[in-house]
Amino acid sequence: MFKKIFMVMCLALLITGCGGGGDNPADKSADNKNSANKLVIYTSMKESLIGGIVEGFKAQNPGIEVDWQSAGAGKIMAKLEAERQSGHIMADIIWTSEVPDFYQMKDEGLLEKYQPAGFDELLNPFDDYDGSFTAARLGTLGIVINTDKVTTPPKSWETITTDPLYKDSFGIADPALSGTAFMSIALLEKQFGWDYIVKLHDNGATKSKGSGRVIDDTADGALNACLGVDYITAGKIDKGAPLKMVYPKELLMVPSPVAIFKDADHKDNAKKFVDYMMTQEAQQKVAEAGTVPVRRDVKTPERYNLPAPEDALNNGIKINYSEVLANKDEIVKKFSNLFK
Repeated sequence: MFKKIFMVMCLALLITGCGGGGDNPADKSADNKNSANKLVIYTSMKESLIGGIVEGFKAQNPGIEVDWQSAGAGKIMAKLEAERQSGHIMADIIWTSEVPDFYQMKDEGLLEKYQPAGFDELLNPFDDYDGSFTAARLGTLGIVINTDKVTTPPKSWETITTDPLYKDSFGIADPALSGTAFMSIALLEKQFGWDYIVKLHDNGATKSKGSGRVIDDTADGALNACLGVDYITAGKIDKGAPLKMVYPKELLMVPSPVAIFKDADHKDNAKKFVDYMMTQEAQQKVAEAGTVPVRRDVKTPERYNLPAPEDALNNGIKINYSEVLANKDEIVKKFSNLFK
C-alpha cells in the first residue's frame, strides 16, 4: 500500500492533475472509459523526451488521442494512490525512473504482463524480467558542471566532497520527489556507503526541489555543479546553457521502465504504444533527446558524450531493486533528515 501520509496531497492532485501535455484525463474519466480511441499516460519524463515519442506514435496511429501527464515520480505515485482510493486508476500507462515503484506495483497486482514486440532485440537490465514492466531507456546521471565556473572537470565522485570549488555549491534533487534522484542516491550508497552522502552534506551540498530545477540552478550560476540527469542536461545544452556532463568511472545508470495497468481502459492502445516505444524509430528519438536507448542499432549523438547502450548496461553500478524497495523509506528519511 502506498504511503498514507500522502493522502491529503493525493486528493488535491486528483482534482488538479499533474500538469503536462494533452488534455487532463482526470476531468474526462467517463469519456476515457467509454472511448476506444484514447490513451492516457502518466510519466515523469520531461516534454523534450515524451513529446517526440507521442507525436511519432500518433503519426502511425492517427485515430488515437493521447493524453499525457508529466510530474515528478513522487507526485505521480500520490496521484495514483488517490485514484485507487476513488475506485479506478485513470492512466493506461506509467513511465518513470523510480524502479522500486514498479516492483511495488507488480507485487500489488496492478500491472499487466506484456512483452513488447521485438523484445529479443532490446537490452534488458532486469534479471527477473517477467513482462510486468520493460525498460524504455537506460538513463544516466553524472556530475553536471557550469563551464563558466568550473574549468577543470572533476575526475571522480570523491572530488565533489573534497574540492573547495564545490563547497556550498553542489546540488542534488530531492529523492522524495524525483525517481532518478532517489535511484542515484541508492546507487551512490551501494558503491561508496552512506558515509559518502554524509561527506556531500558536510561539503555544503544542497537539496533542490526537482531534477530540472537543480540543473537550472547550475546553468544560471547559483550552483557550480549538480548531480544531473542526462537528457534534461542535454536539453539545456542545446539551448545554449554553459553546462557539461561529466561521467566518473562508477556509472550511475537508472533504467526507466514503462508498464501497462491491468485495469487499463484502453489496453490495446497501451500495448501499441509500448510496442512503438521499443522500435528503432522511437528509440532514435530517445537518443536524440540526449539519453541512452535500449537498442544497439540506434546512434547516439556525439555532442552529448553518452555511453554506448551496451556500455551503460554493463558498466552501470549493479543494485538489487527488491532490496532498494525494502529500504526506500529509510533512505528517503535518512536523506531528508540530513539535508534539512
